[in-house]
Parts: sequence; structure tokens; C-alpha cells
Amino acid sequence: MADLQLTMACGPYDRMEALRYGQVRPQGVDLRYLAVQEPAELFNRMTRNGEFDIAEMGCSRCVAEGTSDSFPFVALPVFPSKVFRHGFIFVNTDAGIEQPKDLEGKRVGVPVYGQSAAIWIRGILQSEYGVALDTIKWYEGRTNSPGGHRFSGSPPYKQVSLSPIPADKTLSGMLEAGELDAVLGAQAPDSFGSSPRVRRLIPNYREVEQEYYRKTGIFPIMHTVVIKREVYQAHPWLAKSLYEAMEESKRVCLDEMKFSGAMRYALPWLYDDLDEMRRVFGDDPWSYGLEANRKNLETMQGYMVDQGLAKEARPLEEVFAPIIEAGV
Repeated sequence: MADLQLTMACGPYDRMEALRYGQVRPQGVDLRYLAVQEPAELFNRMTRNGEFDIAEMGCSRCVAEGTSDSFPFVALPVFPSKVFRHGFIFVNTDAGIEQPKDLEGKRVGVPVYGQSAAIWIRGILQSEYGVALDTIKWYEGRTNSPGGHRFSGSPPYKQVSLSPIPADKTLSGMLEAGELDAVLGAQAPDSFGSSPRVRRLIPNYREVEQEYYRKTGIFPIMHTVVIKREVYQAHPWLAKSLYEAMEESKRVCLDEMKFSGAMRYALPWLYDDLDEMRRVFGDDPWSYGLEANRKNLETMQGYMVDQGLAKEARPLEEVFAPIIEAGV
């Protein structure tokens, strides 16, 4: 029987590189991997046009919609993008914001209110720093290029002060000009580093993020991987095959990263960074699987319910394809 010919679109991640170049092959699949750098482009091409059989997808969308039979995708418990977000809060130096609580009552820009990065930042601000999110006036728009706001998905289920910015403006420019007091999200505004009026709210974010991980065990999930529902229903074995291949691709990446004959990446202190990564995360800094990420996902789901982006918390087993994980 011939292998299934499938197309997968995902970021050009090192942990997916062995899969991308055929060093690792999913059993029963002839996989064509398309590397797409910009997540918004990738998500739009998948959700609007269904261009790919398998694709990277914002985890928040899957958590919010994945239990519905009308959702056209089935999610795998594979998380190609995880990012700590304490360092992605930027403030105008004249706004009087010295600590997270000072964000209360302020004008805060966000590229997409339901974006996974924004959900995590708001949740952390509320749970770790006691910020009253309902006092904040939210403004949605593009971070660094004009073109209007990008409302995505359904509007929040709860009342939120949320307005679009003018189509000819950017969050970055409005922050620098003092028209916004702060900006948060997945990208740094261009005005950061180029204007003395813009700085990080938490400058020692690496130290703070490590302490957050030691306290919570959470490395915030941004994206997951989905299969078209019709493809999954026709070939339910595909979920396990892809999951195992992605685990193997990640293992290859971590092994090659450790090779000390020559540095694989252009990071001058790569080996010191690897030592630090082992001290903080242990043997697997990039865990896949539902059980290993249950607290992570349940925390995100709780934030989404609290922020009005999901109606209720549902069992995660209804969101992700069932896979028997090694050691579980």
C-alpha cells in the first residue's frame, strides 16, 4: 500500500528540521513540509482556505473550538512554539508604569485580543501580580505595519473595553507617541530599541521567567499542530504516526545541538545556555504529550474562560487526538 501523500505547513523550527528534510519520516506518510515563518499567514491560509493537510495552529483557537464537531481540525498534543512572555510587555516611559499593577486603568495595545501570547500575558498579570484586567482599556491593531485591526474569531463572551486603532496607525507608533500607555503580544514593537520613550516593563525578564517556571512548572504553550478533520477521520492512525515522528525529530535536534566539535547555532555561549537549560528544565526542555503539558493547558484554558474567550473548561481529552504516550 502506497504511503499517504500529505502536506504540512509549520514554522522553520530546529525541532522540526529532521522532519522537514526527511531525516525523520512518519510511518506510512510521504510528507511534504512547507516552512512558513509568519504564524498569522500560516494560520490564515489553513483556516480560510484549508491549504494544508497538517499545520501549525494557535493553541488558544484549538482550546476554544476544538471540542466542537464543527471545528474542521483535530489537534495533536505537539507544541512547536512555547515562549515565556514576561519580556513582551512594553511601556511608554511617560505613562507612570513602574510595576505591573500600574497597568490598571491604562490604554494597552494588543495585536489580537484572543492571541495565545496575549492570553498568557494577561493571565500572568492577573494571577502573579494581581492586575485587575477589567480596568484596562484594550486597543487592537497591527504592531509594526499599518493596515487596520485584525479581530479574529468570536468576540469575547464577557464585556471587555476593546476598540480598534485607526487603520493608518500602528501599536508601536502609538506607544511611542504616548497615545497608548503599553503594548503587549507576541512581537516587540519597532519603537523598542529605537526610541528612548519605550522600554520593557520587566527588564530582567529572563530571571523572572526562570523563577516563574520553578514556581509553576509552566513553559507557556503558544501553538499546537492540527490535522484536517476529514483526513484524520479517514486515517485515525495518522495522529500516532505524526506524534512519534515529531518526538523523534525533536530528539535529533536536541542531540545535534549538544555536539561540541563545532557550534550548530550562532550563539557564542551556546554550551553555557545548554547547561542552564538542563538545570532549569531537566532532560526534556520541550515536552510534548497531553500529560506532560496538562497543567500548562489547563492554566491556559482557565485564563481563556476568565477572559471571556471560552465559555467553559472542557476535558482536554476532547480537544486533542487520543495518543498512548510512552511512559504514561
